[in-house]
Amino acid sequence: MKKEKSTLIIITGLIVGAAAILLVKYGNPANMGFCIACFLRDTAGALKLHSAPVVQYARPEIIGLILGAFAMSLGSKEFKVRGGSSPMTRFVLSFFVMVGALMFLGCPLRMILRIAGGDWNAIIGLIGFVVGIVGGILFLRKGFTLKKSVPLGIAEGAAMPAITVVLLVILCAFPALLVFSKLGPGAMRAPLAISLVAGLVVGVLAQRTRLCMVGGFRDAILFKDFYLLSGFIAIFVAAIVGNLILGNFHAGFDKQPIAFNDALWNFLGMVLVGLGSCLLGGCPLRQVVLSGTGNADSGVAVLGMIVGAAFCHNFALASSPLGPTPNGKIAVIFGIIVTVIIGLMNVRKVKEA
Repeated sequence: MKKEKSTLIIITGLIVGAAAILLVKYGNPANMGFCIACFLRDTAGALKLHSAPVVQYARPEIIGLILGAFAMSLGSKEFKVRGGSSPMTRFVLSFFVMVGALMFLGCPLRMILRIAGGDWNAIIGLIGFVVGIVGGILFLRKGFTLKKSVPLGIAEGAAMPAITVVLLVILCAFPALLVFSKLGPGAMRAPLAISLVAGLVVGVLAQRTRLCMVGGFRDAILFKDFYLLSGFIAIFVAAIVGNLILGNFHAGFDKQPIAFNDALWNFLGMVLVGLGSCLLGGCPLRQVVLSGTGNADSGVAVLGMIVGAAFCHNFALASSPLGPTPNGKIAVIFGIIVTVIIGLMNVRKVKEA
């Protein structure tokens, strides 16, 4: 059974990596076949939550991820409605995870895809990401925990899949209600059907295998368990092979697509992503997938990331290929401080008990 699970997550990683390369081939931005942070940001723009004209599009990949996970959890009888685990704390943590991701210009999944495309700036991000996870592990070892989730009514768990279905209907039947970028990354998109199918497939597989990069490093460090991490290694292998075949591998620090080469802020942005995601219990991909399986806590986290993305673009926190903004630098430092305080506060609660 253990061997079968290991084989499945490696196959899942290979499929995710291949899907990311194909999405780029058919129109998605370079090194961004899949990026949870970027796609949530684009979707927030499409819903008019921010007005940055170059990053507005309701990404079908996000819709597919949630609905694929929803279908898989129903089929495997794993759809369980639970929530109530420190919702405001989770909202704040996920908000700052997005601040860190938009400083770096990518989530952990895009970080791997950027490295597979030859973007060495993402290696600096990877180092920061691991440092952040190690910080989160220190809190976990000291007893960090958020309030235990409890069973909830069906409406709580069905809310995110239902919202996603509504968004899909609007995207397909009433697109005039949404905003579509005409320039920039938001205008670079694979055909809707291809994007939706890719999201559905990845959603199904990610739900089945529990694919999570934060969990991968956490389990490897804490328990010497490389099950989850092997999935992301497989993503990297598939992506780098695909890039080499298609001629999309361009090694270096300079002139990388939708990236900048300031090492300090690439590092600190991903420190915040790693630390915040570790305290949340999963990376952005994992939170999106769980939100489709009845997990209301992850639904709150997804909403926190969407609000965080809108805030970043409304108040000039998000980076660009020109580099980080002054507001973004302040926000990342503030986010690290707040996340550490949240960690300390919840450790104290355990000790007092």
